[in-house]
Amino acid sequence: MTYRQTEGVIDLAPYPRPEPLDGQGMREATDALLKWLLRERGLIAAFSASMEKKRSLVRGYMNERPAHPIPQDIISMQDRLFWTETLERGIVLPQDIPAQDGISLWQGDITRLGTDGIVNAANKGLLGCFLPNHNCIDNVIHSAAGMQLRDDCAKLIAAQGHEEECGDCKVTRAYNLPSKYVLHTVGPMVRREVTEEDRAMLRSCYTSCLEAAQELEMRSLAFCCISTGVFSFPQEEAAEIAAGAVMRWKMRHPESRLHIIFNTFLDRDTEIYQNILSHL
Repeated sequence: MTYRQTEGVIDLAPYPRPEPLDGQGMREATDALLKWLLRERGLIAAFSASMEKKRSLVRGYMNERPAHPIPQDIISMQDRLFWTETLERGIVLPQDIPAQDGISLWQGDITRLGTDGIVNAANKGLLGCFLPNHNCIDNVIHSAAGMQLRDDCAKLIAAQGHEEECGDCKVTRAYNLPSKYVLHTVGPMVRREVTEEDRAMLRSCYTSCLEAAQELEMRSLAFCCISTGVFSFPQEEAAEIAAGAVMRWKMRHPESRLHIIFNTFLDRDTEIYQNILSHL
């Protein structure tokens, strides 16, 4: 199923922003969420720990939790806590990032970007990372967005009846992230050496996301470094393919005003993109 074929499966209307919490409210929400998550596992919360430890446990248990219905009071509590944390991290707006010909490079935490869309390097299950507190981008995005993100992804997978195809794109709301949408795409996993099929699939990830962004009339879109890291695509070649795919798409759509941001986290990726973009 393409992005367009999933219309009606999940809600893509703007997600309402809740009232943020004060410090005491954050502690109470963390305690209540931890108690609920433990009770869901058949356990009883009866221990003393720091706020930091409790918040880490909440994230870890949410990472492990399958897609199941969530009581509305739990969603409301989670949303107020997560949105407060989003505000505390600080929101970076696309207009504050310097651009040249509609393209920017920004190094930092993608969950801080207040763009219309951010791209998640997903796996074929599309359900996020189940490893507790893992620092892959799939886990980081799901952990900041909230449990509804996994539920939406589960509905999309159920609707299409099979795992996500490499190079496609699915769109969900971003929930408690500052962006409006998350665009989920599965990049190729390099086994021994990069093949032409790997290159074509990686190129398709970028093109599919750009097409979905245009259909949703987005004005800004942030790409993470797809398929690098655990998927083992060489960083420099992946960046060259990413930049090339974006430039070709822009040439085919001269009318587009989409602000495209290459988001990096590692210093090495930033250096690679700086070099590539300086020669475009």
